[in-house]
Amino acid sequence: MAIRIIVADGIGEVIIDNPPVNALGSEDWFEFANGVKGLGERADVNCLVIRAEGRGFQAGVDIKELAEDGNKIVDVNRGCYDTFAAIYDCPVPVISAVHGYCLGGGIGISGASDIVIASEDATFSLPEIDRGALGAATHLMRLFGMQKTRRMLYTGEAIDSHEALRLGGIESVVPREKLRDEAMALARNIASKSPKALRLAKWSLNGIETLDVKKSYRFEQGFTLELYTSPDSQEARDAFVEKRDADFDEKP
Repeated sequence: MAIRIIVADGIGEVIIDNPPVNALGSEDWFEFANGVKGLGERADVNCLVIRAEGRGFQAGVDIKELAEDGNKIVDVNRGCYDTFAAIYDCPVPVISAVHGYCLGGGIGISGASDIVIASEDATFSLPEIDRGALGAATHLMRLFGMQKTRRMLYTGEAIDSHEALRLGGIESVVPREKLRDEAMALARNIASKSPKALRLAKWSLNGIETLDVKKSYRFEQGFTLELYTSPDSQEARDAFVEKRDADFDEKP
């Protein structure tokens, strides 16, 4: 399974483990969303930690699945939306522990979370413009602000963990080997608080946020779907899979 769940001492761990790069297919995203929802409904869970095994945190959607069948974009869109919404709406606080690369869907996961802790080797990017797609700028903007989000979306450029910390998008930067320990220590601190207070605090914080995260992301997804129906999008996916430069002939 691409997603593993462990519950102990009031903390639910959601572990992304889908080698080689932790990219997720459409069914994996639905599994992810259901796992988070299930944990949020448990009375014995007061905090969630999302982390990953392997080389990096999360590499977004499975481009090969979409290259084989462009119609899968509908399922992928829905799965991503449900996952990010489940994290954002989770009745208890959610911590993302990010290491290595955090791309595309990884931005959606971390950007929907309450707190992000990163390892020293972490990098954040939205390479979608080079994959024939758009999306998760809503969640990137929650992390890094408008100007940096626009540059990263237009260029596909990555930033490292220290720049992410400078921009205020993550809580702390720790050595890779201490990442889980740091996240779990914070989760234990949070989980020790009143369950009632935690749930009301989460509800109230979501209520006072100026950005409507779910509506904003749904608006973005409409443009992703429009792009996916174009020859440019198919060419970008084919070029990525075939490891060559894309050749765009279509006019905007």
